[in-house]
Amino acid sequence: MDPLEQVETAIAPVAAQVPEPVWPWLIVSVGALAAIAVHRFLWRAVLRIVRGRSGLLPSLVRRLKRPSRLFFLVLAIGLLVNVAGLPSEWRAGLSHAAVALLIVIAGWIVSLAIDVSCDRFLARLNFEADEINSGARSQATQIRMIQRLGRIIVGVLTAGLVLSTFDSVRQFGVSLFASAGAAGLVLGFAARPVLANLIAGIQIALTQPIRLDDVVIVEGEWGWIEEIAATYVVVRIWDLRRMIVPLSYFIEQPFENWTRDSGQIIGAVTLHLDYTAPMGAIREKVMETVKTSRFWDGDVVNLQVIEADRESVQIRALMSARNSPTAWELRCDVRERLLGWLQETHPEALPRIRAELQPDRSAPSMREGTPLKSVLQG
Repeated sequence: MDPLEQVETAIAPVAAQVPEPVWPWLIVSVGALAAIAVHRFLWRAVLRIVRGRSGLLPSLVRRLKRPSRLFFLVLAIGLLVNVAGLPSEWRAGLSHAAVALLIVIAGWIVSLAIDVSCDRFLARLNFEADEINSGARSQATQIRMIQRLGRIIVGVLTAGLVLSTFDSVRQFGVSLFASAGAAGLVLGFAARPVLANLIAGIQIALTQPIRLDDVVIVEGEWGWIEEIAATYVVVRIWDLRRMIVPLSYFIEQPFENWTRDSGQIIGAVTLHLDYTAPMGAIREKVMETVKTSRFWDGDVVNLQVIEADRESVQIRALMSARNSPTAWELRCDVRERLLGWLQETHPEALPRIRAELQPDRSAPSMREGTPLKSVLQG
């Protein structure tokens, strides 16, 4: 007897006890499990092939485990529903779902390809330079914006293709285009904020008024550009708060960018001193203090008398640093050391309040021999 006939004879009693409607579903379930097993076997073989290899394709293949497994599963179910003898309504529904899922998987793979390409490009950039690397940050900003816009475009196209597989949605689309005048105005007005931010994102990627890790002052807050998303920017403030700002803000509103061309910045320390302060000695001390500080970049150091009012003079020490956080540390260091030196060596140079006592003409004069008590009592 043929081996296949022997297997059929062996399972015939069991098959006779299984209800007829269950068989198609059992076939589909077994086929799905078999597809997962085949995928696991093939995936191990693929990993052995790409192991130790570098490049765009091997990097992409390593991230295709889940979409490829879903592809095998959907493909097996899509093939088996047509041969398993399922009812026509179930067969049509599952076939339609399989087609929609295959479109989703294709969009998923394209999105992964965009992510892998962008990540590999960013990995080549040098962010560890001593100076703020404006070229690397500029390229990183453009790549991140391209990555996010690419995801949005792929997502919209994938959703549109999936929806177009439904007859009712396709008919709605035809009727919508037939009345595109009014519908376009309504949708355009409703989506104006989103579209404005998307267009602003493209402008920022091209003109780059801001880049990743730029130091900015927005709404009076000092911080770094931490993330540039598709429609908003995350600003990490110095005290670790996060400010969420729409992308359109950086196109329409003025703001300060302290690292637009370079990270170097000039800091200032301002002091109010007495008129008797020795400016020459203070200038020498400022020069010595700045030049011995580890935060100075060796470029700018100066002392200026910028104001003189009735009670004090105002001096300003200028000093440069390679970036704004270092400039802040330099200013604090110079201010502390300079104040300590003034307290120790020239305490008279610190601000003081002067008062001149004038005699009261209406009070009795203190002639020689006049008791003090009588004078005070008038």
